Amino acid sequence: MKTFIQNGASITVTTPAGGVTSGSGVIVGALFGVAATTAAEGEALTVATVGVYELPKLSTAVIAAGGRVSWDATAHRCDAPGAGRYPIGAAIEAAGNGAGTVKVRLDGVSTVAAS
Repeated sequence: MKTFIQNGASITVTTPAGGVTSGSGVIVGALFGVAATTAAEGEALTVATVGVYELPKLSTAVIAAGGRVSWDATAHRCDAPGAGRYPIGAAIEAAGNGAGTVKVRLDGVSTVAAS
């Protein structure tokens, strides 16, 4: 097919302000991904847009298995859905109060901050 570019499981974007470290979540426009490498602002960066990743979580957030997970782009961590947070996927197991991480199956779709 002439119009096919790639499967989209990982894509190359321009690293946003502040740079990013390998394994960190990052929002670029309406895209959420997990950085494959560490990159400085403005550099090309490969991010994974699908798959299951263990990401940092607000320790007081309570997320049930199968529950929606959002990204807090200011705090650079996952949280329960809420205003100003970007929906990114679903938890594959519960991550309750006191847990510092959550295992998330990324949706791989464009996202926008909730209002």
